Amino acid sequence: MTDTLNARAARDMMLAVSQSLIDQTDVLTDADLTIGDGDHGVGMRRGFEAAVEALNEGEPESAEAAYKAVGTAILANTGGAAGAVFGTLFRAGSKAFAAPGVIDDASFATALEEGLGAVLKRGGVTEGQKTMVDALAPASRAARASVGKGLAATIAAATQGALDGVEASKGMIATTGKARSLGERSIGHPDPGAISISLILKAMQEFVAKA
Repeated sequence: MTDTLNARAARDMMLAVSQSLIDQTDVLTDADLTIGDGDHGVGMRRGFEAAVEALNEGEPESAEAAYKAVGTAILANTGGAAGAVFGTLFRAGSKAFAAPGVIDDASFATALEEGLGAVLKRGGVTEGQKTMVDALAPASRAARASVGKGLAATIAAATQGALDGVEASKGMIATTGKARSLGERSIGHPDPGAISISLILKAMQEFVAKA
């Protein structure tokens, strides 16, 4: 277990995240079929497959570059609203690693905060509308509250926050995106984007625990 990730370790973590999301394509597809058109899993797979290619092109010059490469790949290849918000999440969050040069508990919490702020601005959504924000926002708050306990503890807290958000999203009525037309029929189903956030953080947690 380590409390900091340098450029190479950051790349390896993002490769692990990318592979995890690729492996969970069917899970995301099934979740999206209940309240959307079922394309979320395929879209995320395309984005993270492109991320794997980008990360494997060469040694990243920094943790910031590795994180940003994932966002750029998602933005260019995922398509739709998911491509925009998940790409923005990583691209905006990457700036948090510029000054320290590594991923540690404080910069990780900042990355989630910066990513959340950029997603809220780009997506025009707020917490409680049954979107990925409903996992990202509690994850961000949990991460900030855990700064000082080490990177592994901070990512674990963020992961639990996201999982709690996924569960909470089941009780929400979708008021934006494709699920909006379902109205109250969207109740009882978790948001696919929120699930993606939880999977991303879970993969990070597992990587850091083994590092």
